[in-house]
Amino acid sequence: MILAVVGGAHGIRGECRVKSFTEEPEAFGRYGPLFDAKGNRYTVTSARPQKNMLLVRFAEVTDRNGAERLNGTELFVDRSVLPETEEDDEFYLEDLVGLMALSVTGETIGAVVAVHDFGAGDILELAPERGATVMIPFSEAAVPELDIEAGTLTVEPVAAGLADTVDEDEDEEPGDGEPDGSDSEEEQP
Repeated sequence: MILAVVGGAHGIRGECRVKSFTEEPEAFGRYGPLFDAKGNRYTVTSARPQKNMLLVRFAEVTDRNGAERLNGTELFVDRSVLPETEEDDEFYLEDLVGLMALSVTGETIGAVVAVHDFGAGDILELAPERGATVMIPFSEAAVPELDIEAGTLTVEPVAAGLADTVDEDEDEEPGDGEPDGSDSEEEQP
């Protein structure tokens, strides 16, 4: 589970600017060693807030060059080391991966394959049975129902921006507002 991303070097002694995704930003170092995608281990020896980031010292990074090499590195921890959620309606975003997305009418849209945060809110990436993945906002309007125990979430296609990609009514007749290609205008002499 991703806990933080390194934003670059700070100073000459190996400190890094880090964006933490934990509820309490400084807490990301409390879960034991962190790992990057290649399996490299990072042990937090200190973390202090600075504006909207943290200045972090890792035991494995001793100079600016080492800190600069970490720029953009995502830091992960195994899901099993995180505390259990306290409330029934609380969950980790990682828990959404693998859920089946169903439309409000019960049609299968696809499986959640990733949760992204590009800065404007959480985004769910869905993989349909065929075709490319689609991304939808993880908002109450787009995802009105969530049942982690059942392994499903309900998607409102219009609010999720999927109205054009989900075949809502394949039996529509030409002339009911849908272009069928036969209404092309011919040039009059």
